[in-house]
Amino acid sequence: MTALASAAMAAPASAAEAPVVVPLQGLEPVIPMDAPTVATGVPLPVPGTPTVFHGGHSRALPDVGLPRVPVSSTLPNTVLAAPLPEAVEGSRPGTARLTTPSSPVEAAAPGATVGNPVGLPRGDRFGLPDLTMPGAGVLTPAVSGALAPQLGLVQPTA
Repeated sequence: MTALASAAMAAPASAAEAPVVVPLQGLEPVIPMDAPTVATGVPLPVPGTPTVFHGGHSRALPDVGLPRVPVSSTLPNTVLAAPLPEAVEGSRPGTARLTTPSSPVEAAAPGATVGNPVGLPRGDRFGLPDLTMPGAGVLTPAVSGALAPQLGLVQPTA
C-alpha cells in the first residue's frame, strides 16, 4: 500500500515539465539561412530521502555526517532543427535534425563525514572508551543517466 501511494505521488512530479521553445528568429537577418529551431523542456527535479551507510568501522557509534541527498528527474525530449542552406541553385537540401528522447537521470548531492571521536570501551580502562582523532571526509556528487541522441537529415516533402 505504501509503495502504491509513493508511486502515485511521484508519477505526476516526474512527468511534469515546462515546454521551452528558444526564439532564434532574430538571427535570420544576420545569418545567410533560415534560423534553427530549438524545442525542449525544463525538468522538475524530485528530491529523495537521504541515505547514510555506516559500514566496516570498529567504533561504537556511527560516523556523524551530512548525508548525500538523491535527486531524480527525467530529461525532456529535445529537438534541434537547422534548415540547410541551398548549395546548388534549385535544390532542396532538407533539414539537419538532432533529437534526444526523454531519459531518466539520477544525481546525488555532495555530503560530508566526520568520524566519531569516541572509540570502543576497553576492559583495561574499566570500560571507559578511547578518545581518537576524528577523521573528516567529503562524499563526492554523482550523476547517472543515459542519453540516446539521434542525428539525421530530414528531406523536404514534395
